[in-house]
Parts: sequence; C-alpha cells; structure tokens
Amino acid sequence: MTDQLMEVTVEAGLQAEQELLAAVCKGEKSHGVLFWRPTDHALVMPRRMSRLDGFEGACAELAIAGWPVLLRETGGEPVPQSPAVINIALIYVAPRSEGDHGRIENAYERLCLPLCDVLREWGGQASVGEIEGAFCDGRYNVNLNGRKLVGTAQRWRQGLAGKRPVVLVHGALLLENERESMVAAVNRFNECCEIEQRCQADSHIALHEVVPEAPLLERLGQAYADVINGIARD
Repeated sequence: MTDQLMEVTVEAGLQAEQELLAAVCKGEKSHGVLFWRPTDHALVMPRRMSRLDGFEGACAELAIAGWPVLLRETGGEPVPQSPAVINIALIYVAPRSEGDHGRIENAYERLCLPLCDVLREWGGQASVGEIEGAFCDGRYNVNLNGRKLVGTAQRWRQGLAGKRPVVLVHGALLLENERESMVAAVNRFNECCEIEQRCQADSHIALHEVVPEAPLLERLGQAYADVINGIARD
C-alpha cells in the first residue's frame, strides 16, 4: 500500500485510475489505491451529460472561465477538480464471500468508513449522507461537521476469463477552500444546460479549515491498507 501522492493533470489522473482498473481486471494486480492531486482545473462529469441540450455551449463558456469540461467513466453529476482537491481511488476484486447482493453499498462503505474514522480521530463530526445544496450530492457523501467534504462514485467491470467483478470506487476530497469558484462553475453549467439544481458554497467544507496540519496521506494509506487486508481475508 502506498501513501504517495501523484500530482498530475486532471486528465492524467483519470487515465491513471482507468489503467489501474484495467490491470486489476486482467489479473495483473489484485488491488490498488491511488492518491492524486490535480495540477489544473476542470469540471468532470459522466459521459451521459454530453447528450444534454446546451452541452457544447456550456463547454465553450466554461473553458473560457478556466473550467474546461472532461468526461469520466463513473456516474454522478458535475464535479470540480482543482489543486484544492485530493482524489482517492480504491480498486479491488469483489470477494466471493459477499456475493453480488449489496456489493455497491459494500464498496462505498470500504471507501467512506475509513475516512470517517480518520476524521473522528482528528476531532471532527463525521457522517455519511446527503447534504442539501451540495454539488454531486449523494447518499455516500462523506461529511465533516454537517457539510460535504468528499463526493463519491464507482464503476464496475467484469474481470477477464470469468474472474470476479472489479470495482473502482472514487472519492474527491476538498482539501483547500475553493468553494466559491467551484460552485459558480457547476451552477453555470447547470444554467447553460437548463438543469434546475443550484449549489451553495456553504454546503461544503475543506479539510484544512478544520484540521490545517492533517497528515492525510499517511493516515489514509494505513487505513486503506487495512481495508485491502480485510478483502484478502475474505
């Protein structure tokens, strides 16, 4: 398990996740964890959103504003990526012991619960659930002191040669406060595409606002090593 941080463009970070997912599907690796931080800005969203009316115009406008649009393989809604964000990608083969029932929930829990434990160690009030006004809101947000800290998504693929399914479960953690410009980018995209939802900056929180010197990578590297070891025992 590594706690090394890749500092790469958003496009390169997304590609690194897909390459690791492919390696696990092929049996070249049994699992993997990536921590990566963007060196640029982008508004990342699922491919299905490229079919929206107004998508091309929104892309052009946001590119001028410094938030070019990129498409990703996981689901969800538009997510701003920037140097203020740390991305966590956990990739593993689904254990035979848990079957197919509940595997989506299990994957989210393997990503989210270690994060919550670490946040509580640092004195925060951690929870998992929806936050009104948050961008890419969902049941598996990781929240800190009642505001969204981490957005999550996942992607499943079938392993080759009849192997068990493989999951990429991803979290985008807001490390530094860039809420205002992030929310403005998401809201402008929604407006261009005639999506009613509007997000609010105060629905989000950055980790360094609460724990300025948090040893995040060191602690999460240890936490996800424990997760992988638990999967291996299954």
